[in-house]
Amino acid sequence: MSKREVEFYIVDIFIAIDKIKRYSIKFQNAQELLYSELEWDATIRELEIIGEATNRLLKLDFLNKEHRIIVDFRNQINHGYFAIDENIVWEVITEYILKFRIELLKIIKNNLINLDEAIESAKVDNNFSKNTLDFLKYFYKELKF
Repeated sequence: MSKREVEFYIVDIFIAIDKIKRYSIKFQNAQELLYSELEWDATIRELEIIGEATNRLLKLDFLNKEHRIIVDFRNQINHGYFAIDENIVWEVITEYILKFRIELLKIIKNNLINLDEAIESAKVDNNFSKNTLDFLKYFYKELKF
């Protein structure tokens, strides 16, 4: 297994949060999202990515143990298969990941973490996705202010 740097996991989380926002924005409630197979599956996948990246950041002592709940949620959706509670998923995507995003931004700015290399790498990895490239450009500007 390759040893990735903290910055790359952070960028993975921000990309996943952006994708979840885009996938779920047209829905008014959990049931609407659940019944839209493509967006539901894509959202679950991005939540798994957030949980896995968070787990790596915990192992690298970048995040506090209070963030273990994100990893635990990832484990529930990863192993729950058809028993995933759509209302909990809805609550996570409409409330908790936005709070997590704000918290990560504070950590980045307080610790003067430079994400430039990770963002550039993500642009290469996502060169096929206009939406993700647009997000990365916006995110880069957001970090500079």
